[in-house]
Amino acid sequence: MSALPMRYFQNALTAALVPRPGQVGAVLKAGKRRKRLGNFFLETALFSIVLQEGTSRDGFFDRQQVMDSILIKIFATALAFSQVSTRPDGVKTEFDAVRDRSEVAELLSAGCAHMRKAFDIEDINLDDLIATAMDDKEALSSEIKALKGLKLADLHVAYRQFCKVEKTEESPVDLGQVITFYNSAVKDLPDVAQLKHLRLPGTSIVLDSRSERLAEIYVPNNRRIWVKLADIPEAVRNAFVAAEDKRFFQHTGIDERGLVRAFIGNFTHPGRPQGGSTVTQQVAKNLLVGNDITYERKLREMIVASRMERALTKAEILELYLNSIYLGRGAWGIEMAARSYFGKPAKALSAVEGALLAGLAKGPNYFNPDHHHERARERLAYVLARMQDDAMIDAAAAQPVLPQLVEYRPTRLDFGFHFVDHIAREAKVVAGLDSLTSSSYTVHSTVNSALQRAVEATLQEGLARYELNSGRYKFEGPEANISDAVRQIAANLTVTEPAWLVALKTTRLPLYDVHWEAAVVLENTRGKRGDAINVGLTDGSILPLNTWSAATRRGLKPYDVVYVQVGEAKGKQVARADLRIRPTVQGAALVLGNETGRILAMAGGFSYPASQLNRVVQSLRQPGSTLKPLTYLAALQKGLQPNTLVMDEPITLAPIGATGSARQRGFWSPRNYDGGASGAITLRRALENSRNLATAQLLATGLDDSAEHGLDRVCELAMEAQLYKECMRYYPFVLGAQTVRLIDLAAFYAAIANEGARPQPHAIETIEQDGRAIYRRDPRAVDWIGSADRASFYQLKSMLQGVLARGTAHTVKHLSPYVGGKTGTTDNWADAWFVGFTNDVTVAIWVGYDNGDGGRRTLGRGQTGAKVALPMFEPIVQAAWELHAPKTVLNGPSREAMHQLVTLSIDPYTGDPAPAGSGRAFTEYFKRDPSGRTNDTQFRIVSRAASYTGPFRQWSYDNHPYGDNQPPFPYPTWRLGPREYPSWRGYPDAEDRLPRPPLRVDPDYFWWRLN
Repeated sequence: MSALPMRYFQNALTAALVPRPGQVGAVLKAGKRRKRLGNFFLETALFSIVLQEGTSRDGFFDRQQVMDSILIKIFATALAFSQVSTRPDGVKTEFDAVRDRSEVAELLSAGCAHMRKAFDIEDINLDDLIATAMDDKEALSSEIKALKGLKLADLHVAYRQFCKVEKTEESPVDLGQVITFYNSAVKDLPDVAQLKHLRLPGTSIVLDSRSERLAEIYVPNNRRIWVKLADIPEAVRNAFVAAEDKRFFQHTGIDERGLVRAFIGNFTHPGRPQGGSTVTQQVAKNLLVGNDITYERKLREMIVASRMERALTKAEILELYLNSIYLGRGAWGIEMAARSYFGKPAKALSAVEGALLAGLAKGPNYFNPDHHHERARERLAYVLARMQDDAMIDAAAAQPVLPQLVEYRPTRLDFGFHFVDHIAREAKVVAGLDSLTSSSYTVHSTVNSALQRAVEATLQEGLARYELNSGRYKFEGPEANISDAVRQIAANLTVTEPAWLVALKTTRLPLYDVHWEAAVVLENTRGKRGDAINVGLTDGSILPLNTWSAATRRGLKPYDVVYVQVGEAKGKQVARADLRIRPTVQGAALVLGNETGRILAMAGGFSYPASQLNRVVQSLRQPGSTLKPLTYLAALQKGLQPNTLVMDEPITLAPIGATGSARQRGFWSPRNYDGGASGAITLRRALENSRNLATAQLLATGLDDSAEHGLDRVCELAMEAQLYKECMRYYPFVLGAQTVRLIDLAAFYAAIANEGARPQPHAIETIEQDGRAIYRRDPRAVDWIGSADRASFYQLKSMLQGVLARGTAHTVKHLSPYVGGKTGTTDNWADAWFVGFTNDVTVAIWVGYDNGDGGRRTLGRGQTGAKVALPMFEPIVQAAWELHAPKTVLNGPSREAMHQLVTLSIDPYTGDPAPAGSGRAFTEYFKRDPSGRTNDTQFRIVSRAASYTGPFRQWSYDNHPYGDNQPPFPYPTWRLGPREYPSWRGYPDAEDRLPRPPLRVDPDYFWWRLN
C-alpha cells in the first residue's frame, strides 16, 4: 500500500473540492488517489451519523467506555435512523430484547441499504473504498480523532453482517444490549404537537418615564423578538436554507445526502466538524430534546424530527427555526439578530445581510464578524455561492463584501432590579399577562432613571453608615481577588494600561447594583507611622484607603477588590477612599408621585443580588408612629382643632370585649418613650412630638364616647385609606402595632398632601405589543378618602409640616417650609421610619433587620426613625427636586378647603391666642362651624381648669411604646462608630454631643426644645 501520509490526501481533497459537495464523487474518481481515500469512508454512512454528532464536544469518544459499549450506542442510533428513514409512520420506541432481535436486525439492514443509496447518488463506490481501507488501518485511526477507541475489525464485521447481510462466525454486536439501550434512550419522548402554534419566550423592553430603554426582560438564553415567517424577506429565508439545509423542502426530517456531504467535509477539514443535521433536527434539538452531546439525545432527536415533519408544515418548522437559533451578540432569532447587527428589523434585511446572519448559524463565535473578520467574509462568500448555485440570487448581488454593522455595545443593567421585578408582577395584575417573557412587549414605565440611581445610592450609603456609626459593621473579606487576572494581563505585551487597571475594569463584582466604586488593593505596608494601604480605582487614580480598623487592614492583601466611597480633597487633606462594607441591616425607599401615583423610584433592599425580596411591596412591618396621623385625622374629622388640648398622662384601657378574670389580664397601659408625661398639650404638639400617652388619651376621650368606639373610627379610616383590608381591633393599633406595606403607607401620606385624594401607586403606564396598546393606565384612577373632608386633611398636613419645624424631625427643620412628614420607631427599635411629602412627591424610608431566621434583632438602643431613616430623606428629596419637580413651598389650602377654614394667630405650645408677630405666635388653620364661625374646641377634652395644672413628668422604667419594661439608658450618640459624620446629614445637634442623664429622650419627642 502506498505510504503517502494521510494528511496529504486530506489536503489534496480539500484543494480539489469546490464549495458544492455534489462534486465529491468526481473528485474521488480522480486516479489512484481514490483508493487511498477509501480510508475516509470505512465507516458507512449508517455509522457516520453517530460518529459526526454522537461524540463529545472536542471530537473524542468517552475513552472510559469499553468497545462493546460504543458499538451498542452506535447501533442503537442506527436503529433509530433505520426506522425514521424506512418506515417513518411506524417508528417503534420499545422492542423486546429477546423476541424482537430478528426484527431489529432487519431494520438495521434496511437502514444500511437506504443509506448506501445516498452514497450512490453522490457517486461514491462504498464497497470498493471499504475494501481498500482495511489495508491501512493505522493511517485512519491515527488521523481521525473521532475514530479513536474503535476497533476497525469489529466495525467491518458489523458492516458485513448488517449491510452486506453476510453470515459471520461471531458478531461483535449484542442486539439484546442494543435494544435495552435504545428503549431507555427513547422513553417518554416529548410531544411534537406542542410545537404547533408555539410562541417561544420573547424579550420585553421596559422604558423609563422619558421613553429611554431601562431594561430587557427575557428568559436566559432566549433574548429574542418573535417574527412571523411572512415578515422575513424570501432572500433571507433562502440564505438560511442554502447555508444549513439545502434539501430542506425535499427531505422528511433526516437528510441522508446531507450526512454524506458532512461526513466528507469532516475528513477534509477535521479541525472543525460538520454535523449534517437538518433544520428540522436543529429545531427538535433546540426546543424539545436539548443540547446534550450524547447518543441518547441523538436517538431522540431523529425520532422527534421525523414526527415533526408529519405534524407541522415546512413553513411552521422554518419559522420556529428562524426564531430559535442563536446568532451571536446575545441575539436569539432572526429579528433580534437583525437589530443587534444592523439596527433594523428583519423585514428590512437585504440578501447579503441575511446571508451573513445565515453564515453565523454554523458557529456565531467562530465566524463572529466583530472579532474574526476574514472568517466571516469567507463564510459569507460560501453562503452566497450556495445561493447563486441554487438560483436564489444573481451574480451581481452575490458579492462577498461584509455589510456595514452597527456598533455592538452589550449593556448590563446595574440599577433598578427591584423595580423591574415589580413591573413583571404588576403586568400580571393589571394586564393579565402571566409573564412578560411569553411574548415581546414594550412597557412604558413610570420610573425616573436618574432619580432611581440617586435613591439606591442614598439607601446603600445610609445603611452602611448606620452600621459604621453604631459599631455594627463586620468586614468578612473582599468582594473578589483579581491576582490571577492581573498576572495573565501582565504577560500580554500588547496591553498598554496597567494590568491591575485592565483587570479591575473587566471584573464584575457579585453585588453588581451597588453604587460605590470598586477599588483594588495595590499596596499594604506596615511602617513606623502605621499601616498604609493604597488602592487603585477604575479611572486609574491611586488613593490611600481608610479601613476603620486595624483588623480590617490586616485582612486585606494585594489585588483584593473592595468597595469604596471617594472623599474629595479639602484644604490640606488629600482625597481618600473610605472602605465600604456591605451591611447586614436592610432598608427600603420609595418616591411616589402625589397626584398621579407614579412610582418614580423604588429601592426594595440594599442590593438585589443579595436579596430579591422587595421590601417596598412584599414586606409587612410595624409602622410605629408613622400611623399616628390616622388618629389625629379622625379627631379633626370629629371637629376638633389643632389647638385642642389633650392630656399627655398615663392611661390604662381594659381589653376590648373581655369580661371577668380575662378582663384583669389584658389591660393596656402605654408609656411615652421617655417614661414621662407632659400634662395638657395641644393636638399639634402631641403629633409633632409623637406623644404616645396623648394619642391613647385622644383615642379614649376625643373620638367617641368610649375608647372602643374611638378605635372603630380609626380602623374605618385606615381601611378607607387602603392601609389595611382588615383592622386588628386592639388598642396598640393606634401606635402602629399592626404591620403595613411601605407602598400603602406612602400612598396615605400622598393623600394627605392631596387633601384626601389617594393615588393608586403604579409602575406601568402602557403595555404595547406589535405597536398596539394592550393596556393603558387610567390617569383618573384616584380614590378619595371621603369620610374625612379636605379641610381636615389640610390641617393634618400643616401639623405634619410642624414635625420638621418643631418636632421629632427638627434636625431637618430647614426643610419645613417645603416638606411635611412623620418619623416612626417601633417596639424595641425594631423598625425605623420616615415618611415625608412635598407638593409633588412622597418619600417613604424604612430601615430594619429582616429577622427571617425567627430571631428579633433590633437596630439598637436609641436608633430611632429620626436618627436612622431621616438622614436619608434629605438627599433623596433634594434629588427629586433636581430631577423631577422643582423645589416649592408647600401649598396652602385648596379653594374647597379654604371655604371651611379661617386663620388665627396662636401660641403653638399652649394653643392660646397670641398677637400676630409676637413671640412664638403661629398662624393656625381652624375649621368653621356650620354657621361660619370659628369652632373653638380648645377645652373640649381637657377643661380650662385642668389645663392650668401645668405639665408634669412621671418617670417609669419603660422605654417601649407598647408597654414592655426595660431599665433606663443614656442617650446614644453618633460617636459609637467611626469618627465621621454623614456628609449628607450635617453635624449632630447639641443633644447628641452632650447627653443628659438621667433624662431619657423619646425618639420622636425632643421635649426640652418645646418647654
